Amino acid sequence: MKINLPPPKIERGPYVMGVLNVTPNSFSDGGRWAEGAATPQALAMLDAGADIIDIGGESTRPGAEPVDEREEIARVVPVIAALRAATKAPISIDTMKPAVAKAAIDVGAMMWNDVMALQAPGALDLAAALHRTVVLMHMQGEPRTMQERPRYADVVGDVIAFLRARVAAAEAKGVSDIWVDPGIGFGKTLPHNLALLNSIERIREAVGKPVLIGASRKRFIAAIDERATDAGKDRLGGSIAAALIAAQNGAAMVRVHDVAETAQALKVWRATGA
Repeated sequence: MKINLPPPKIERGPYVMGVLNVTPNSFSDGGRWAEGAATPQALAMLDAGADIIDIGGESTRPGAEPVDEREEIARVVPVIAALRAATKAPISIDTMKPAVAKAAIDVGAMMWNDVMALQAPGALDLAAALHRTVVLMHMQGEPRTMQERPRYADVVGDVIAFLRARVAAAEAKGVSDIWVDPGIGFGKTLPHNLALLNSIERIREAVGKPVLIGASRKRFIAAIDERATDAGKDRLGGSIAAALIAAQNGAAMVRVHDVAETAQALKVWRATGA
C-alpha cells in the first residue's frame, strides 16, 4: 500500500508532514513525545492540517550517537500501532535501518523516509519487497560527523548527481514510488542550505521526482538570526519562512514541527495565487 495522497500539484502547494520524534535527544523536542503522549500529539497535528505524520525513533541531529536497532523498534512500533488504530491517515517511518522500516510498515506505516537514501545493506531489496513509498535524502557523511567542514564543488549539482544515482539504484530494484529530499542541514553550511532552497525546481526537474523539504527549526536559522538559539522556541518565524520559500520554489511536501502555524501560512500563500 502506498501513501493515500493524490499526486502533488504545484499550484496547490506542498503537503504538510508533521514531525513526531519519539526520542529522548532530538534537537528541538527530545523526550516530549513518549509513547503515551505520542498518539494525542499526532492526532492534534492531523487536526491542525498535517497530511502525513513522520515518526522517528533515532535522532539524526549533528553529533547524534547511533541507537540500537532493537531500541529503535521498541520506540516506534507501539506508537505507530496505536496511531494506526486511531486513524487511517498516512504514517511515515523515519529510519536508516531496514529492520526498523520493516517492523514499522508491518504495523501500519506507509512511507519509508530514509536519510541514508537506502544505502544500508539490504535496504534496496527490502524497499522493493515492501512496495511502499520511499524518500531518498542526501546527507554528506553521517550524523556524528556531517557538520565537520562540509564541502562541495557545486552543492546543487552534487546533490542532484547523488539523488539521481540513488533513484536509479532504487528503480533498478523495482522501487517505483520515490520522493527525494536535498537534506537541508545534513552536511551543509548556511550558503549550501540557501542554495538548495533556491534550487528546488531545478532539483525536481533534474531528478524527475517530487521534492520534500525539511528545514523546520534547523540550525541554519540561527546562523541567519543569532537570537534564535533555542530550536524549540526561537525558530518558528524562520521555519515558516523556509516552508513558504519551499512552496514558492516547487516543493511537494514540507516536513515541519509547527503544523498549525505552517498550515495557516500556506493557506494564506495559496490564497494570494502566488
